[in-house]
Amino acid sequence: MTAKDKQNRFNSLLILGIIWLLGALCDRIWFALDRSVPAWDQADYLTGSLNYWHALQNPQWFNQEWWQSFWLLSSKIPPLTYIVTAIVQNIFGIGPDQATLMMLLFSAILLTSVYGLGTVLFSETVGLWAAALCQILPALYDFRLEFLLDYPLTAVVTLSFFCLTVWRITLNKEKEERGRILPHSPPLSLPHSLPPLLWAVAFGLTFGLALMVKQTALFFLLTPIVWVGVGALRHRRWGRLLQLLGGLCFSVLVFGPWYRTNWLIILTSGKRATIDSAIAEHQPGLDKLESWIYYWNQLPYQVSLPLLFVPLVSLLIWWGRSKFASENPKLETITSSKANQQNSSLTWLLVFWVGGYFLSCLNINKHERYVLPYLPVLTVLLAYGLTRWRSLFGSRVRWGTFGIAVILMLLNLFPVGGVVGGWVTQVLSPNAQRYPYMKEELPHRQVIAQIIQTEPHLRSTLGVLPSTPEINQHNFNYYGALQNFQVYGRQVGTRKKYVDQDGRSLEWFLTKTGEQGPVKEAQAAMVKTVEQGGNFQLNKSWNLPDNSQLMLYHQQTPTLEVRQTSQQNSQAKIALSQVIVPEKAPPGVPVPVSYEWSGSWDELQHGLVLLTWKNKNSKWIHDHGIAMGTLHPGAKKPEGTFQVIEKMAMLPPSTVAPGTYTPEAIYLNRLSGESYPVSVPKVTLQIDAQATATQAPELDLVSQLETLGAQLPKGTEAVSQVFEEVGRINQYDAIQDYLVQARLTLEYRLQHFTPNRDWAYALALANVLQRRVEGAIASLKQVTHLDPENPYAHAYLAFVQLYNWQPAAAQKSLEPSLAKNPNLPEFRVLSGVAGLMQGDFVKAWKDLSTLRK
Repeated sequence: MTAKDKQNRFNSLLILGIIWLLGALCDRIWFALDRSVPAWDQADYLTGSLNYWHALQNPQWFNQEWWQSFWLLSSKIPPLTYIVTAIVQNIFGIGPDQATLMMLLFSAILLTSVYGLGTVLFSETVGLWAAALCQILPALYDFRLEFLLDYPLTAVVTLSFFCLTVWRITLNKEKEERGRILPHSPPLSLPHSLPPLLWAVAFGLTFGLALMVKQTALFFLLTPIVWVGVGALRHRRWGRLLQLLGGLCFSVLVFGPWYRTNWLIILTSGKRATIDSAIAEHQPGLDKLESWIYYWNQLPYQVSLPLLFVPLVSLLIWWGRSKFASENPKLETITSSKANQQNSSLTWLLVFWVGGYFLSCLNINKHERYVLPYLPVLTVLLAYGLTRWRSLFGSRVRWGTFGIAVILMLLNLFPVGGVVGGWVTQVLSPNAQRYPYMKEELPHRQVIAQIIQTEPHLRSTLGVLPSTPEINQHNFNYYGALQNFQVYGRQVGTRKKYVDQDGRSLEWFLTKTGEQGPVKEAQAAMVKTVEQGGNFQLNKSWNLPDNSQLMLYHQQTPTLEVRQTSQQNSQAKIALSQVIVPEKAPPGVPVPVSYEWSGSWDELQHGLVLLTWKNKNSKWIHDHGIAMGTLHPGAKKPEGTFQVIEKMAMLPPSTVAPGTYTPEAIYLNRLSGESYPVSVPKVTLQIDAQATATQAPELDLVSQLETLGAQLPKGTEAVSQVFEEVGRINQYDAIQDYLVQARLTLEYRLQHFTPNRDWAYALALANVLQRRVEGAIASLKQVTHLDPENPYAHAYLAFVQLYNWQPAAAQKSLEPSLAKNPNLPEFRVLSGVAGLMQGDFVKAWKDLSTLRK
């Protein structure tokens, strides 16, 4: 590269930096003016970034269990955006404005990639214009102001496509230098320093990164990958094919760990995210023309009319003149070789765009942001069209079009144009207006602060009953996470049959007058239960800008009470000072019980208690975490000694023998594993079938889980009901700590007491729900020993082994199940999947054919 070339490259990069900087200034001014709260998806993604930020505060790089839990933090959505945002927030602090700083990084990646793409395919001029257009395209500036995954996906997909393009061109360049290049190869103006193999590796790594942003990256990169692969096969370019496959293998190193950990959730959640959502939104099916032209109709809005039509008309005129010139040698102004090169570049861009368009159309759940990744490639085409004319007239058209687009962007982003500006944008750039919200800030932070002030030592779950863009469970969950993850927002009251249980299971509810959002029929019953049922009282209310009112309700008789009894830290062990139960209770019915614990903060916070109610003939257990695991230190760990009062319910089994029962207690520290007996005050409970049941609160979640685990021996009939109930109770404990409580206490019991079949099933269920694969396999093996004649026990073990990619072990585990019931479809399907994973396609076909029946 000559000194002049170096200077030109430096000037181009300087211009590219200015383009990025101007866009960044515009975005940050908008964010500085905006006082809105994030809507549903945006708040959910912001919370995901905080989860990874929290995990990265104390990383354990060489701990396999830490990596397992790290990948499980986001089970349905690939976590790259979360991880990048977590790093950004670790530098600049946490909060919605700080989180959006990561968009500047992805914007830099996008502009650099588009510049590189335009440069290697056409010229540096095209590359710079394409980068500039990316800053002023309505769809792109709109979604870089939203904390969503689509803009980061667009940046990384464009980067990956750029690497694939350079790799493909570099190989052609090498063949050209050897005199063996095929005709119609694209022109080259690219970094010559890296060999093709390194570009193949770069493509593989960036392809893996794209799949770690969102699975739909495949919609846009699959077609060019197949195009290159088929071309290599057709021309027998085995070296090229091997490099492509090698690059794809490198991509597996990037995306493999997360997908391997979460593959089952990805498959099961895919239907809800596409088909179910499309049905709920009444979107047309693939048999309708509207489904195939939806994104075509969106294109003028995504690009704006001036940026769409002026470059395309310019390109068509230039293409017509070129065709005419090629047929008249005296007028020919462009060489045949250069024309072929440019046509090849245009074809390559169209392969990407058309492939991305049609594969996106196959997703019946449609939204204009889902095709954002093909727009940067479109800007290269538009920039190519704008730069076809080098005359003074062409320059004026080019800069005039760009200037109009910049003005439209400013009018769409800031309320500065008045009535005239609004009319102009509706004509030339419709559906792109996004003004910052500059009214009074909504009271989300105040609601969270009120809950923490009322219960400063507890982790709370807030039932959010309305679901509007401004007031919904996701954004309250996010603002609760900003306060040291002390308050979690959840949407309950969505099913009529669970309304009563929802009302008894949560301490806090949020209701609203006026607009409720797309809530379900049961929501009205839930609101009535909270506001008029008598169990809740209004804690505080706020007036909203739309003249509606937001109301925070708290349970009149709290389930948990935490009091500080001394300022001095005590080394004394945990004490149980009082147990209150009715004199008599019938079996099989929840019994109200109150426990009063005292001790130091650390002992209480990390404490689990194994409670056994027993007599000479029978017993039942009531294990749980102290305060049900909800003790929360807040911003600063409390000092001194505390008292915790729990008002709960326990469940004597329906098979328990009549008689008088007394409790025994063992303390277990969940962190250190230390255990010791706890003295219990004198108290008795008489189980009598003729006794009148006393009204009791809802069972604690650990007891509910153990009850569900006892249903698993029934097999298929019970499994669907078990997981439906689990979905319900998971809403009450936002971090599913009840699973940890159940797992640790049941492990202790199975190790130190006579093994019990129901305990083993409940432990297996807790492990499965936490996706602790090794623990689930170990506990299910114990289940098969305790319940060897139950074919479902062996099938459960086989299922988890298949999940862990152990088909041979799963096939062996299934043998007792198939021996007892060889025709049960569920067993045959598991056997077929095991055969398929082992490459035994004949067996897989034979077993999986039962699905057709």
